[in-house]
Amino acid sequence: MKFMKLGSKPDVFQAEGKAVRYVSSDLATDVIINVGEVKFYLHKFPLLSKSNRLQKLVMKANEESDDEIHMVDFPGGPKAFEICAKFCYGMTVTLNAYNVVAARCAAEYLEMTEDIDRGNLIFKIEVFLNSSIFRSWKDSIIVLQTTKSLLPWSEDLKIIGRCIDSIASKTSVNPVNITWSYTYNRKLAEPDKIVEDGVKFPEKFESVPKDWWVEDICELEIDLYKRVMIAVKSKGRMDGSVIGEALKTYAVRWLPDSVDALVSDAHAWRNTSLVETIVCLLPSDKGVGCSCSFLLKLLKVAILVGADESSREDLVNRISMKLHEASVTDLLIPSRSPQITTYDVELVQCIVNRFLMHEKSNWDMDVVGKNEKGADSFVLGHGSLLSVAKLIDGYLAEIARDQNLTLSSFIDLSHTIPQSARLVHDGLYKAIDIYLKEHPSLTKVERKKICGLMDVKKLSIDASMHAAQNERLPLRVVVQVLFFEQVRASANVRSINNNPRDASRSTTNTDEECEKTAAESCRTLKKQMSQMRIKEEEFRKNGKLAKKNSKNGRSGIQLLPSRSRRIFDKLWVVGKGHGDNKSSESSGSSQSPTSMAPGDTKSSGSSSRHRRHSIS
Repeated sequence: MKFMKLGSKPDVFQAEGKAVRYVSSDLATDVIINVGEVKFYLHKFPLLSKSNRLQKLVMKANEESDDEIHMVDFPGGPKAFEICAKFCYGMTVTLNAYNVVAARCAAEYLEMTEDIDRGNLIFKIEVFLNSSIFRSWKDSIIVLQTTKSLLPWSEDLKIIGRCIDSIASKTSVNPVNITWSYTYNRKLAEPDKIVEDGVKFPEKFESVPKDWWVEDICELEIDLYKRVMIAVKSKGRMDGSVIGEALKTYAVRWLPDSVDALVSDAHAWRNTSLVETIVCLLPSDKGVGCSCSFLLKLLKVAILVGADESSREDLVNRISMKLHEASVTDLLIPSRSPQITTYDVELVQCIVNRFLMHEKSNWDMDVVGKNEKGADSFVLGHGSLLSVAKLIDGYLAEIARDQNLTLSSFIDLSHTIPQSARLVHDGLYKAIDIYLKEHPSLTKVERKKICGLMDVKKLSIDASMHAAQNERLPLRVVVQVLFFEQVRASANVRSINNNPRDASRSTTNTDEECEKTAAESCRTLKKQMSQMRIKEEEFRKNGKLAKKNSKNGRSGIQLLPSRSRRIFDKLWVVGKGHGDNKSSESSGSSQSPTSMAPGDTKSSGSSSRHRRHSIS
């Protein structure tokens, strides 16, 4: 810290209690000056030789026959006046970053100018400020912190403005040229990394980071911090990412962790002002700067503390441009009254819609919607859309557990994502399964409606196997799952048979073969479906046969539950009809890979229900 010593005489100021200060001298004091609640017993001559204002006050007191001079509104209080009085006496006084502003304001009040005496206090303090304080990084910050209690004097004397300009200028210096001390405690192996004035420690660090300055200015109060950041941004030399890091660091420093502390009456106004200030300081380029995770946390706080609508709207716009960077946890924004759901689903849907609007601004969505090939090109060219689709599927799985979440809200949010953006429907299936599990009172129509959101052709093998055993799904959906799995298997086998050497590549063409085979098998499937209405007598007959044959010790492995296995046996005929010569329904069933020895039908069917599971 820089300092300056003034005067050479010993300090002979004495105190008598807390309210009396006097000069120990052989000469009797001849003037009493009241500064606040403290009385100073001093001598007129040294004071009047340096202060124009004291000359006027003493003259006025003499005219009114008053023995005392009162200065109630003295800037800096008794301590600042004592510095000025010691300077008048020529006593040793030390100025530093903590008291120089108070001394400067007090000298201005006392009119200690060059007109009264050459080399007066104002001149000396200005030399100290310009030659030392404003050239020091940390001293400039300390001085700026002390100016708040000295308003409006510190503002009128342009001390605040000069401090801010000094700080902003230093933040713009090339990090290679930085030799002054700074604090940097973030992302370090060491507890602290501090560079002393003019000393370098290459063994401790390789280079000065671009955001070396953000921690030191975090100690400023919000109004001063805002002015410093505006000055930093006005220089036009700071990256938006560094500005974002500075704002994040400041928010972490000052925003409380608990919700109760955020909304408490004692700090509600301060927290609201803090959030609104941070939002207005965000980089103008909304695509850079703060991470989406930080913006979403800021939005949660803004909602809790009741920040103004413009701040929340700005955050929503910024978040929508970087939504692909978010996580499911980031999107879990608590709802506010009168909403009855746990999380604010409507707000998330609004963010997703704005994200799609930004995507549309880069691509002609109308043309894409008419051209399937164009849609594929759109998705492949926008990985962010695929990421958002996966994100929303995860979010749906999270909110599906909410008993108050309506079916329409679930479906509406799912529909915000274009179908072409979901290359795989496993995440959507998981969300649907959780919703069905948590809402068992859904009607048959509602269950069919929510299951209509997913495309069984886009389920992975694991998800298809799970869906085939999922009792919560409508029968029609299970049929579709089994059919397309059988078609996929047939297409894969046929591809391997046709190109034995390219068997390793066959898996990449499976989906295409599936669609071709599915189209060819559509008519046959309808005929087979009509034959799947089995009468109760047949069930009983099969049950008896299974019981009889079970006594012979014939057994096998049951992969699917009884309902799904019977359906799959019927569908196997379709595959055989395309791959080989068509055979009868009974022979198709006997050749099904899931068919079992007749004796195991009943026992395995009942045990399979215990093996059914849910990925929820």
